[in-house]
Amino acid sequence: MQLDLERFHLTAIVLAGDRTKKDSLIDHSGVACKALIDIDGTPMVHRVLASLGEAKVVDNIVLAGPQADEIEHEAGLQKMIAEGTITWRAPDSSPSTSAFRSMQSLPRDTPVLMTTADHPLLTPEIIDAFGRQSLADDVDITVGLAPHGIITDAYPGIKKTVLRFSDGEFCGCNLFAFLTPEGRRAASFWRKIEQQRKKPLVVIGLLGWWTVLRYRLGMLPLEEALAKLGKRLGLRIRAVILPYPNAAIDVDSIADLKLVNGFFAADSDAID
Repeated sequence: MQLDLERFHLTAIVLAGDRTKKDSLIDHSGVACKALIDIDGTPMVHRVLASLGEAKVVDNIVLAGPQADEIEHEAGLQKMIAEGTITWRAPDSSPSTSAFRSMQSLPRDTPVLMTTADHPLLTPEIIDAFGRQSLADDVDITVGLAPHGIITDAYPGIKKTVLRFSDGEFCGCNLFAFLTPEGRRAASFWRKIEQQRKKPLVVIGLLGWWTVLRYRLGMLPLEEALAKLGKRLGLRIRAVILPYPNAAIDVDSIADLKLVNGFFAADSDAID
């Protein structure tokens, strides 16, 4: 099906609050919050907002965070908020709560694309690829994933949380689409598992220990895992597999920061 991008759009929500201020990455960077970490001369969150602003599938942007006193010292964000380029909301106590309350602030039938401020390699091309497929699928929720192999080919030695299924190994991309009013219920489930986000076995364990055993033995296909999760939640969930290694690169550590700055330095050298 050829999707008419003039008729179908997503409202993007960018989660830009901090889980904690006791963060080695924030201390290392000398900034007030993670979203404002400098990436090759540009605050990280600005790169995400710029890509969303250029994406064809996005028509509105909601920024959940940083805190109001942190924005007071960031002229770029102040300007975007004042001009209405973005809508700002104060972050809540956790990313899942921020996600839930940000979606609640929108009309029920508004399809939502959700990402995070620590995703500086996100591009309009990646966003449109994810958005097009999400809008074309007859589901409530989509989740962006990238094959682990293309990530390690692009960035040898990188450490990522890997989801190992019988039909492939994948990494999360911090890209989610909540396409129906029913799909927003998943935010409540997300709050339950948020503390276990780096532990695939714990999350899969919520679907039953037979499912865990099959996962451990490499016998569980991705589509079946999502179908089981969807059945538990009463929702239709599908993965969007993205052929872009940079879709799975976020900045969670000093090593990630060095990797991303290295990417931009190499890109600048190539242009010169």
